[in-house]
Amino acid sequence: MEKLSVGVIGVGHLGKLHSKMLKQIANCNLVGVYDSNPEQSRLTANEFVIQSFNSIDELLSNVTAVSIAATTSAHYEIAKKCFEKNIHVFVEKPITASIEQGEELVKIAQEKKLKFQVGHIERFNPGLLSLESYISDPMFIQSDRLAQFNPRGTDVAVVLDLMIHDIDIILSFIKSDVKQIDANGVAVVSDHIDIANARIQFENGAVANVTASRISQKKMRKMRIFQKDHYISLDFVTGVSEVYRIQPVDQPAMANSISFGEIGVGDKKKRLIYEQPESKEVNALNYELQLFVDSVLYDKKIVVSGEDGLRALKVAEIIIEKIESSKGVKQ
Repeated sequence: MEKLSVGVIGVGHLGKLHSKMLKQIANCNLVGVYDSNPEQSRLTANEFVIQSFNSIDELLSNVTAVSIAATTSAHYEIAKKCFEKNIHVFVEKPITASIEQGEELVKIAQEKKLKFQVGHIERFNPGLLSLESYISDPMFIQSDRLAQFNPRGTDVAVVLDLMIHDIDIILSFIKSDVKQIDANGVAVVSDHIDIANARIQFENGAVANVTASRISQKKMRKMRIFQKDHYISLDFVTGVSEVYRIQPVDQPAMANSISFGEIGVGDKKKRLIYEQPESKEVNALNYELQLFVDSVLYDKKIVVSGEDGLRALKVAEIIIEKIESSKGVKQ
């Protein structure tokens, strides 16, 4: 079996998970890791029986692709160095610390025909994957992503830490340009925005209302989607999705559906159906890394491209700017 030689750059909490998942992928050869903390790099290398490299350059001379799980501020310099050496890149979200940096990386990857995937892991949530055949043309989306306080991640606004997951998903659903964004937020326990709400309006009339907080008592990651004849609810924590939809009475219902009766009169009668799509048994991180490996080995299209990551970052930055201009809060 052909295997892709891969290295991991940055082996903190997330980088160690990347190493673990890549080690499990059959057509991947995890060669080694590098971290600015040599001891952290050595411990991770020992755990997974791989090599600990003394520099990024040394790692890049031994691999074809990398997974970058370093801090956001380091994404640009590391990814640029990788592209300069013709190395394919998977980088954790957000793509970069600034739009200009992201634009440059996307341009370089395009010019050199290198694979560039951004780690928006919620795209691979089992519950979301189960809705592929249901979501067509959403006109209103409500998302709530609430987390208990954790010092890790507070070096950036909650918009870049948490909300960007939902921004990316919403942009993948609504195939229209953003028309207007209104946002509010506040810093509570850190120097950056800890709770934020944004209303995103699209040129086609669709609206998304997005809330993110990292100072909640309870964890919540839910999204509700409204489109013609459909109400869809998704819990990212449990991976369970629910669908309420209206269909013609003469259309056969699916085997696992429940009918709540009929509405309308005469030939306009319709049936209200409830369904709970079966969630796919996948580990989201393993799956997205597997798709990255496959895209490089077999020249397949990237699922969450650098362009996707850049688009999400642009919307996130507008939200942050709106909040800062109204509240005087630091990013």
